[in-house]
Amino acid sequence: MINSVNRQISVDLIPTCLAAHIKLADYQHRTSDYLANIVDELLPEIKRRNLTSRVDIFIDEGAFSSEEAMTYLTRAKLMGFDLVIHGEQFTSGGVALACSLGAASVDHLEAIRDFEIQLLANSNIIPVALPGASLGLGCQFAPARKLLDAGCSLAIGSDWNPGSAPMGDLLLQTSILGIFEKMTMAESLAAITVRAASALGLNDRGILKKGYLADFIGFPVSDYREIIYNQGSLKPSKVWKRGNLENGGRRMKNEK
Repeated sequence: MINSVNRQISVDLIPTCLAAHIKLADYQHRTSDYLANIVDELLPEIKRRNLTSRVDIFIDEGAFSSEEAMTYLTRAKLMGFDLVIHGEQFTSGGVALACSLGAASVDHLEAIRDFEIQLLANSNIIPVALPGASLGLGCQFAPARKLLDAGCSLAIGSDWNPGSAPMGDLLLQTSILGIFEKMTMAESLAAITVRAASALGLNDRGILKKGYLADFIGFPVSDYREIIYNQGSLKPSKVWKRGNLENGGRRMKNEK
């Protein structure tokens, strides 16, 4: 389905397998069996169909433990999957595991502690703040200022889902997080462009640079700072994909 969408409209969807999000009722006391079934049955089929190269797991109380995730992610990595971790949303354990396994990113981080921030700062892992989940659940934001000051390459995602983050407005969420965490405009914009691209392993876009893909959007403003300043009320007026001006997801002819 994802590959079909990417062919039909000018968008690059990057799917991730998050089969290991919660424990199914039938496997409450057999978690290792459930994760083994994913590795033995689901992941080979995903590879056969070329559906995704990324595997995620939720590490937290009520979800999966670090020990359970270690076995699961190690096997997934041996199969050639890139690793992503839902970590430190309510309790700790995800960051240390992500660093030991060389994950691509750790998402959430609302409950991250100072020594775990330093672990991320000493790694190449992209921490991803999800302010939409904080708004939806009424909990604290990821400590973006601390992460940035420690030297982390912070990205921001919307976590758009009907359970905990139904809003889905990335610009609004970025603005709100920036206000509460005292982020600069440059830090906020980098978090939803080049650093977000890095979290997805897309090292050919996210910045205006010769040799990179010309994927960018235009806003009806004379000062780039107005994009974040308007707190989500300002929307893009034009979209370019691979250098071509788009119109409702379709390429406009004779436009460059």
